[in-house]
Amino acid sequence: ASDGRGRPGRDADIVLHGSRLDHDNYVELELRRDDQWDAVDADTRFVATLALGNPIFHYDGEFDARLAVRNLYIEENDLGLEGLGFWVGSRMLRGDDIYLLDFWPLDDLNTLGAGLGYAAPTHTKVSLHMGVAQPHNPFYQQEAERPAPLNQFGAATIDLLDRQRWTGSLRAEQQIRFDAVAGLKLVLYGELQQLPSGQREASQPRIYEDLPHDDGWVIGGQFGAFSGERDTHVNLFVRYARGMAAYGAFAEPQGLAPDKTASGAQELRVAAGGNVELGPATVMLGAYFRSFRNATDALDFEDVDEGIVIVRPHVFFLDWLGLALEGSVQAQQRGVLADLGADVDSLASVDPQPLIARVGRVGVIPFVTPAGRGSYSRPMFWFIYSAAFRDEGARALYPQDDVFSSREIEHFLGVGAEWWFGSTSYGDAP
Repeated sequence: ASDGRGRPGRDADIVLHGSRLDHDNYVELELRRDDQWDAVDADTRFVATLALGNPIFHYDGEFDARLAVRNLYIEENDLGLEGLGFWVGSRMLRGDDIYLLDFWPLDDLNTLGAGLGYAAPTHTKVSLHMGVAQPHNPFYQQEAERPAPLNQFGAATIDLLDRQRWTGSLRAEQQIRFDAVAGLKLVLYGELQQLPSGQREASQPRIYEDLPHDDGWVIGGQFGAFSGERDTHVNLFVRYARGMAAYGAFAEPQGLAPDKTASGAQELRVAAGGNVELGPATVMLGAYFRSFRNATDALDFEDVDEGIVIVRPHVFFLDWLGLALEGSVQAQQRGVLADLGADVDSLASVDPQPLIARVGRVGVIPFVTPAGRGSYSRPMFWFIYSAAFRDEGARALYPQDDVFSSREIEHFLGVGAEWWFGSTSYGDAP
């Protein structure tokens, strides 16, 4: 992709979850093995998923790669009781997404642990999970140099701060079927997070700082309606997080309370997504609103309200050829900032105000798909043109001399392709 002015194409969204048209290159390679044990009438599944991210060798000439293990687990089903399953390992735990935003609004966990679930013949599913994580940042880890033991020469590296976050989740789902392909979906979801106390070294050697125990929780729900007729569906989500759980899963919490905990931090999400299939035409849509406040009382830059509404209609001229149009409006309000028009030397005397930023985007996307009609037909090949229109507030979000800080209109020209080797039906998700 290119911006039409000699630079590479670049993500122009200002919200946390924006259009997927200008995402970086990304692929997941999955190895899966299934075994059926006739003696006990049970099934075992092994899954290993390796992800490769941008950039790739043919672009930057570097003979290396950005790799991540997204799944590595073993799952057992129907052992001792039909519908009962359990797993151990590392995996992504996700519910339904908003495709246009590449966003899982309710449940999107990356965890190392174990889980247990039961799927009843009445289309009832309940799953429980417990896992751990230790992001590589000073909130969880700190190494220090200490003299080697027994008066040996040199020094040794020790883990002075070494604590991990525990996360437990509970998810209950009930489908109400009208027939074999249509119905309603109700989901209740909750999380509990715990972080033990610890101690780390301050800026001066042998001066220690105590870090208190911390915790957080999430509660949320989903209401959905679906028809298996070419993946028509709509989902509504509400999610509220408190304490540690309000921050990102791998983030280093900033803006803590006076007692050095995340108590008081909160995040509210309200989201909707769906797809309608109408013969040669389809319409995908998505929207969300997010309000985050850190644990400090005063408003600051980390406190944000943001949202987006996005829609993408497709028209199929032939079973394999069509045109999509995408439009979105997004806005963000940051906490207390200085007046944009104020002189730098006089900022202290300026009454700070929240910053409101807005971006509108339009896209034209001719596409080819040999799999036939449908929003989710894959593989799909795209030619993409999109334009983003920034107001003064949006341009102010970028550093000085960043071209995004001066351009009111941003162009994006590119080609893309997408293919899913497995698919999930909204009416009968595994």
